[in-house]
Amino acid sequence: MRAGAVRASARPIKRSFRIAGHATSISLEAAFWDVLKEAALARSLSLAQLVAEIDGERGETNLSSAVRVWLLAYARTHPLVRPPSS
Repeated sequence: MRAGAVRASARPIKRSFRIAGHATSISLEAAFWDVLKEAALARSLSLAQLVAEIDGERGETNLSSAVRVWLLAYARTHPLVRPPSS
């Protein structure tokens, strides 16, 4: 991978959600968003529903960090499916 591509893929992307009636946002790198979408799809959940589930389990941890840790655990226990390149 080119250095410029690595820098671009490492830039966080911020998305907003409404969880339990409260607006919140999380910043994740593109690769984490891809796996989060895949995990939500595999569990028949929307992204917001999966983020809300992770939020309910995180305790005092920052939500973006909690999502990254959850995704690492998910990736270790579930084979990841790669969508076709567009």
